[in-house]
Amino acid sequence: MAIKLYGVLVSTNALRVMACLAEKDLDYEFVNIDMRNKEHKSPAFLSRNPFGQVPAFEDGDLKLFESRAITQYLAHTYSDKGTNLIIHDPKKMAIVGVWIEVESQKFDQVGSKLAWELAYKPMFGMTVDEAVVEENEKKLEQVLDVYEARLSESKYLGSDCFTLADLHHLPVLKYLFGTKTKRLFDARPHVSAWAAEIMSRPAWVKASST
Repeated sequence: MAIKLYGVLVSTNALRVMACLAEKDLDYEFVNIDMRNKEHKSPAFLSRNPFGQVPAFEDGDLKLFESRAITQYLAHTYSDKGTNLIIHDPKKMAIVGVWIEVESQKFDQVGSKLAWELAYKPMFGMTVDEAVVEENEKKLEQVLDVYEARLSESKYLGSDCFTLADLHHLPVLKYLFGTKTKRLFDARPHVSAWAAEIMSRPAWVKASST
């Protein structure tokens, strides 16, 4: 099997790639990395990702890291397989690119902090820092207000079809929707409808239940 994904199943970054692989209907081998025993800091793993973080990815002799770079590679290389996650018109794809950046630079910056506090910390028996939660919920509300305005005029963030701009949100949404932060999404009807729709996609259901 040519494609290998190295990671852990609870990692939002690994899940982002798994979501893309599922949408593209691609077979791959998942290689679990034992992070408790620092396998991600081993010379073998560092040869795949020099930052010692998951995921790492191989497609034949190509080695990649950084989840969003991997999904873009998959979307372009396997454009004829599964769901088309990119748009070939340059101007329309530029708009999708804007929202890919928004997810990375705006949404994920606060969403991942909230997921860590409200989902991961309880999972690991750690104490939640409510001050951090309050600060980042306020920041997330500002982001979601922009999303609400955008989604009132477009079915999806990047265009009227599902693209990488939407897919990249799925892992963090998965964890936030199991916490009190879900109320911030529920309070915004267009955001709520968008999140419910993309989270119900068969490919995501498959990827997130692996």
